Amino acid sequence: MKTMIQSVKGTREFYPRQMELRRWLYAKIEATATQFGYEEWDGPFLEKIDLYAAKSGEELVKEQSFVFPDRGGDLITLRPELTPSLARMVAQKQNELTYPLRWWSFGPFWRYERPQKGRSREFFQWNIDMIGVESAEADAELVGICVKFLKSVNVTPDQVKVLVNHRELIDVELGKLGVVSDLKKAVFKLIDRKDKLPFDKWEATALEAGLTQNQLEGVVTLLENKELWRESEYLSKVFSILEKMGVADYVEYDPKIIRGLDYYTGLVFEAWDVGGDGRSVLGGGHYSNLIGDVGGSPLGGVGFAMGDMMMTVILEKYGLLPQFGAFEKTVLVTVFDQSLMLSSVGFASELRSNGVKTICYPEISKLQKQFKYADRMGIELAVVIGPDEDVEGKVTLKDLKSGSQETIKREDAAAKIQQMLV
Repeated sequence: MKTMIQSVKGTREFYPRQMELRRWLYAKIEATATQFGYEEWDGPFLEKIDLYAAKSGEELVKEQSFVFPDRGGDLITLRPELTPSLARMVAQKQNELTYPLRWWSFGPFWRYERPQKGRSREFFQWNIDMIGVESAEADAELVGICVKFLKSVNVTPDQVKVLVNHRELIDVELGKLGVVSDLKKAVFKLIDRKDKLPFDKWEATALEAGLTQNQLEGVVTLLENKELWRESEYLSKVFSILEKMGVADYVEYDPKIIRGLDYYTGLVFEAWDVGGDGRSVLGGGHYSNLIGDVGGSPLGGVGFAMGDMMMTVILEKYGLLPQFGAFEKTVLVTVFDQSLMLSSVGFASELRSNGVKTICYPEISKLQKQFKYADRMGIELAVVIGPDEDVEGKVTLKDLKSGSQETIKREDAAAKIQQMLV
């Protein structure tokens, strides 16, 4: 017996039903993005690892990227994220573009990590960014887009909340605790891991990083202060804009949201499943230095990314996945026997010319087998052209759901079928 070759660990296979879901999700993303005036774009799937080494953080580069040398010896990676590519592409044509840019993309990405529910090594991701503006209005718009998408797929605020914070606000508060600049970067990473580690392990890691016991207690108190945003004029403005956008019921302040990627400089936000699982659905924030870091002039931006797998997990959890019917409003033209095959093929072609989605059975087989195929595919209407129908210029329309049927003139069939499929 031959051994079946298995797929590469962490990759994905899209059978037709999974492909329907992917296309549906893409359509929802496209509708939301274009409603706000964003243009679709994309970048290369392969990048030099140097692009990420500068700003994305060591974990992404050293532990999560698929890295290999090309034939010239350069280290290449399958893209683990898109923002650095976006920054480079903007920098390359910086003086030719019209700002603010409103760009979005949906495509494949790769990260070398342990596959689990809602996470694999290969995934699709929605990226959406506004570039060229440093304002609370721009930051609020991206949070608003996030919420508008959640609404479009019927996710409610008691299922998913968008948690926001501001890095500069936390930076100031850490300064008040005497946390100096060299230690702040480590503390930011600790804050990002606060809900991902047992408290005793998190506390031990914080002390090992160089915090004193008093500073550690101050950080813990800081991370429990859900009203801290009121001390930030910037965040207060963001919340007032979200109120006007009609999305504030989805948004909360959370000082623990800090984002692990190094290039974020201002507002940061994540959408979380609040229904008990504690899963992050998407995340993003404001970056001020990224364009300059890849060779352009400094240019602010704000954006977020959402993976398709975790969003699908959330939709499935709350019973929000659509019921797909790839063969709804589809007709099966049966083949009675070899002598009538060409008649069936010709009639199927007539129906397609009239805009009817039509399958012609591709072999000679018993009618019951053909009807069974239609039933399994969700096709509810079949056409039979037997010897009598062929001689008389007629066809028989069979409703496979009710079992009823009628025979009509062939020239009237297309219009009748169109009525039946409405």
